[in-house]
Amino acid sequence: MKIKALRDQRAAKAAEARNLLDTNTGDKWSKDVEKQVDDIYAEIDRIDSQIERLERQAKIDGDQQLDGARAEQRERERSNLTPEQREQADRYNAAFRTFILNGERGMTREDYDALRVGQVQNAQSIGTGAAGGYLVPTGWGGELLEALAAFGGIRDVATVIQTSGGNPIPWPTVDETAIEGEIVAENQSATDQDVTFGTTQIGAYKYSSKVFTVPFELLQDQGPGMDIEAFIRRAAATRIARITNKHFTTGTGTGQPQGIVTASSVGKVGASGQAANVIYDDLVDLEHSVDPAYREMPGVGFMFHDTTLRGLKKLKDADGRPLWVPGVSTKEPDTILSYRYKINQAMPVMAANAKSILFGDMKQYLIRDIMQVTLFRFDDSAFVKKGQIGFLAWSRHDGKLVSAGAPVKAYQNAAS
Repeated sequence: MKIKALRDQRAAKAAEARNLLDTNTGDKWSKDVEKQVDDIYAEIDRIDSQIERLERQAKIDGDQQLDGARAEQRERERSNLTPEQREQADRYNAAFRTFILNGERGMTREDYDALRVGQVQNAQSIGTGAAGGYLVPTGWGGELLEALAAFGGIRDVATVIQTSGGNPIPWPTVDETAIEGEIVAENQSATDQDVTFGTTQIGAYKYSSKVFTVPFELLQDQGPGMDIEAFIRRAAATRIARITNKHFTTGTGTGQPQGIVTASSVGKVGASGQAANVIYDDLVDLEHSVDPAYREMPGVGFMFHDTTLRGLKKLKDADGRPLWVPGVSTKEPDTILSYRYKINQAMPVMAANAKSILFGDMKQYLIRDIMQVTLFRFDDSAFVKKGQIGFLAWSRHDGKLVSAGAPVKAYQNAAS
């Protein structure tokens, strides 16, 4: 209820600011009106900070409820299986949970057999029991991939696909922005001009969560309010989400995904003296460096680091009107130059030669997730003597800007 009340306050303040912006155009815009709008924006920032703190706590409090909702979804999916498939899935899930809690030495022959059958049916080249790793159950892996999206960043604006295997996929690319029709005289033939398709490969880089540890007590003291599988899943997802978001943003494309920043050409370079800032004219030039065909797409917008947003909120046009405009409702996003934007903490901060702001159709960036996820458990002496058990998750992902055109351009800060 507290969050809703704050959202209502924010909406009222945003509507007040919008009204001032809409009714005070041209000669009506004055320093007094500018100060009123600035004061309202300062109040909106204060309310946003309160909402962010409350939402963070609500997320922590709501994790258990969310896990319950996922359990209900798994049960609905289970009802679509045949009795034989349900029995096999139940055996696999039970054996996998035994593996997490007790390790291989605590597993029965039936547990080994259940996991081995699942390995054979789901993958021919990933993890074996002898190596201490097993494919996670389908729902478990799906929820891990779902958790990656919760960390936002590039995943919120890109196109995301999920495949069962990791073989390279040839992805078609085409750029028709320079292709046009023609006038044909009477009784003359039309000219041939086929669309030229190219292809790019989307592969699957192997990522690990790095080994993380869980105390004996957490595994042993399993109460009704503790879901150890969900705890381990979140721990693995947090680590994998951070590194993949970093690579999907600034990855080199050599031995790792090609990040959207790396793949984007420069649309505007700041003038000398703008090594750590941007001006209104730069944003306008950046906007118009992207072909109108891409600017009209649903995925068009800006992306930058949160510290960059702080500076953009202070920018104003030639008449002193702010470029940042708050959304009046939760369904209406805040905008810069009337375009929505995405905060991505993996984006470069403003510095000399940094490509600190992106603009364009972010949906042209493709992320591929492989559904097969493997979990390893370590209970050797290095961990046991500290009263801990180690866990390690492996998953595979790739990302690439797949358009043959230039759907996304970057603002690059000046060299000095």
